Amino acid sequence: MKLYFRLLALVLLTVNLTTAQIGGNSTYEFLRLPTTARITATGGSLITVKDSDLGLAFSNPAALNESMHQKVSFNQSIYMGGTTYGYLAYGHHIDKIPLTVHAGLQYMSYGKFQDRDITGAPTGESRAGDYAINIGAGYQASKFLSVGANVKTILSYLGSYNSTGMAFDLAGMYNDTAHKIAVTVAFKNIGTQFSTYARNQNFEPLPTDLQIGFAHQLKYIPMRFSVIMHNIQRWGIVYDDPSQQSNQILLTDNANQPTTNNAGKVVDDIFRHFIFNIEFLFGRKGKPETVRLAAGYNHMRRGELGVSTLNNLSGFSFGLGIRVKQFQFDYGFGSYHFAGAAHHLGLSVNLSEFMKGNSRGTAN
Repeated sequence: MKLYFRLLALVLLTVNLTTAQIGGNSTYEFLRLPTTARITATGGSLITVKDSDLGLAFSNPAALNESMHQKVSFNQSIYMGGTTYGYLAYGHHIDKIPLTVHAGLQYMSYGKFQDRDITGAPTGESRAGDYAINIGAGYQASKFLSVGANVKTILSYLGSYNSTGMAFDLAGMYNDTAHKIAVTVAFKNIGTQFSTYARNQNFEPLPTDLQIGFAHQLKYIPMRFSVIMHNIQRWGIVYDDPSQQSNQILLTDNANQPTTNNAGKVVDDIFRHFIFNIEFLFGRKGKPETVRLAAGYNHMRRGELGVSTLNNLSGFSFGLGIRVKQFQFDYGFGSYHFAGAAHHLGLSVNLSEFMKGNSRGTAN
């Protein structure tokens, strides 16, 4: 535990010396998107849980463990504006080291675009898309502490323009199963471009994100709650728009409160770094849950996309997970704006159990 907090202090010291950009000021923004239906349902980040869900390893490689052995996970999101994205992953545990590794592909399609010349005449069609090939490993360093890393090779094309890059994730997780407490530090998307979209263009920063999360599962109620801080490397993440004369505080819209209220702005800025989520877990004691209900709240999303004059669910998310034998089905709903939301579907299969089940069926 002491080693964990020493590492945390070192990371925070390093971050104080760095600068970062968020929200449209960095390239490869698709890396910020939640890769699974479960993460969508919990507000966009779930680095505080370590179970058999392979999809969690994309955001937190320290969550990799032997229960993910021979797991296949596929997630597909129906996003806004006709865009779609998904994630496909496979996990494998190596007993001799011991080490758990995974490989995955994150992809995003922006669809077709009509090309036109300077006169407006159509000249054909082009496509745009982003890809990240992810390879990672997690190691159980001690009874409570696990560490992990991901390497992402990034390919992006926008019509005739393309770019390549690489990003790294580093994570450490303290998981006390006896007291059902977990603390995680994840430094995500550290990297650079190898080539830019256009010649003589300056390299753009990646969407680096330092996150710290805490989770606790209650003793007598089948509920786990998580509190996650994101973008800790940068304090001010609020865009000060002079045309906006309202100031949003947590879960409310104060349309009559001017932006000159410094206390309100400070509170708003603090909570934009937070994601809150809960999961209700139902199943047999000592066994993976068979039904999982989830809800989350992302205040930065609500602050950026909520409309003060309309009641809406911007920033809120919900989801459901059902386990049937070797299969895990998940659905996540994430509300971004009153005009659009994300629907996320997930399917995971335990190949080792599936093959065992088939062999028993053949023997009968």
